Parts: sequence; structure tokens; C-alpha cells
Amino acid sequence: MATESRHVASLIGAGATYRTELGSISELTAEDFPILSGMSLKRIVLEPGAIREPQWNVNANQIAYVVAGTVLVSMLGDGDEFSTFVVKPGQMYHVASGAVYHIENVGEGTAEIIASLRSDRPAHFSLQNSFNAMSDAVLGNTYDLPASAFEVFGRQDAAQIVRREGAARIPDSAGLPNAHLFDIEAQNPPLSYSYGSARLGRKQFWAALDDLSMYSLNVASTGMREPHWHPVTAELGYVQSGHARMTVLDPDGSLDTYELEPGHAYFIPRAYPHHIEALGEEGIHFLIFFDQPTPGDVGYRATASAFSREVLAASFGVPERQLPQFPPTPVDPLIVSRNNPLDPVA
Repeated sequence: MATESRHVASLIGAGATYRTELGSISELTAEDFPILSGMSLKRIVLEPGAIREPQWNVNANQIAYVVAGTVLVSMLGDGDEFSTFVVKPGQMYHVASGAVYHIENVGEGTAEIIASLRSDRPAHFSLQNSFNAMSDAVLGNTYDLPASAFEVFGRQDAAQIVRREGAARIPDSAGLPNAHLFDIEAQNPPLSYSYGSARLGRKQFWAALDDLSMYSLNVASTGMREPHWHPVTAELGYVQSGHARMTVLDPDGSLDTYELEPGHAYFIPRAYPHHIEALGEEGIHFLIFFDQPTPGDVGYRATASAFSREVLAASFGVPERQLPQFPPTPVDPLIVSRNNPLDPVA
């Protein structure tokens, strides 16, 4: 179980904000996870034949990772940009703020999606409620139809997840490349070691990104995400699999060490030092979202190469001859080998 911490919350255990037999939606916002700043997290579950009704985000761009199932995403963006594409497990999609979109489970099994939005208090409009706000006459004028054509609308409040009647209709164009679609798990990982890897969904590889990015981080029991901090980037992570331990240093000098398990989310504010390590032999897989399109970090390993041994000796208050032999490190490795025994679990 996770150690009590203000940096940690359960995306699954928090309870769904919306649930029917067709699926559920869970979210973590600043309302229930107060440390969040500028980001939030959603988990969307759709049963076969279910549709996340058309909607648009008011105040946030969004990127999402499909954990399970096959979904069809269609959207209309600024400048009459129409997009329709199929998203499979290990792939991601991007939705710009204000673009109207829908998500439809077109597979035979349950679909699960983890999405990050670039607001800690996201808001949205549904297509149905936006139509309900207009009179039959206004709608008729919009579509060159008589007002009576819209009397069939019941004007009830929108359901967030609805049922599709009949088979899914997938346009032929849905299989074509699309700027809003990114196959992150098919990427040859830019950072790959025998003890871990990181696949990078950032601006360098996914041009659609503007103020969000995501790393798919895998760390084996023989590796560790070295202590580091992100100078101008906050980090919102989700535990997809495995059990892990993190340590975070706060500016007041307090140290927060906690354990994580599948379904947990954590948030690290900008420039807070932290590290990640697996507790089980199975290793860990984290989906890590950032509030910048190209996140950067400063690692402890390279930091030791940034200063002379005289400066380090004076800073740590030990004779220079007793300093560890820090290896020269011009570029941080991000993941390091864990050669020492795991610290005891508190």
C-alpha cells in the first residue's frame, strides 16, 4: 500500500465521478488532490459499444494513452480541421483545447484510457448540452431546416457515456497517419539500458504537442531512476504496473518517502528533487506526464561533474581525499544501474 503523502493519490480508488453499466470516468483535480498545479488526470473506461459523448475542453489541451482496447477518436478543430483515427493499446492521441471530439470503443473488450489535461481544474462542454441551450428555431436556421425538425430532441441533460446502436462505423481514412496520433510504444526507445528504458512522447517526436508531453518509463528491479529535478517542469505520474518507492525533497527541508502501486498517481512540483525505484522483481511501468512539450531535467550524477572537487569537498565538509570518485558525466543517463542492496522498506 502507498505511504500517506500529499504527493500521492489513487486514481482508481478515489471513486468514479461518473459510472454506469457502459463505463466510468475517474479524475484527479486540484479539488481532491490539492498539490496539483496546472495539470490533472483522468481514467476513462468504456465497455464494448460505448461512446464517450462528443464534448470539448474549455481550458486545457489533452493527451491520452490507451492502456487497453481499441477506440475510434473523431474531432473537429480550429480552422475546420477534421480528424478521425483508430487508437490501439500503447498508442496516444492529442486533443487541442476547444476541439470537439468523441471516443468510441470499437473493439470486443473493455477500453481503458489514461488522459492528462493541462489544467488542475478542467472544464468542458458537451455537444448535447450545447444544442439544448439553443432554441429549435435557432437550430433550424443553422441547418436550413424547419424548427419542427428539432422537436425530437428531449432536451435532457447529457449522459457522459452513451450506447452505440449497431456496429461501429470506421471510415477508411481512420487508418491513415494523423498528426494527433502517436504510437509511443512502437518507438525505438531513445534511452535504453539492460535495466530500464524510456520512450518519449515529446515535441521532438510528436509535433502536435504544445504544452504537454509524456514518457513511458520502464525500470527493472536492477535499475533506478536517478535522483533529479526538472527546472521548469512539473511531473504527474501514473503507475501502470509494478510497485515502487519514491523520495521527494520539499523546499522546507522535509523529506517525503512513499510507496506506489498500480492505479496510483503522484505529483512533483517544478524543481523538487526526487527519485524512483522498483520494489518488486517485476519492475515498474510508469506513464509520466509533464507540463512542457520538451521536459528537461538536472540529474545528481551530472551535477557532481559540474563542480571541482575542491568545491565539493568544501560543500560537503569532508577532506577532498575522502570524496567518492564521482565518474565524469557530461550527459545524465536518466536511468542508472542499482548495484547496491535495496534500502529496507520503512
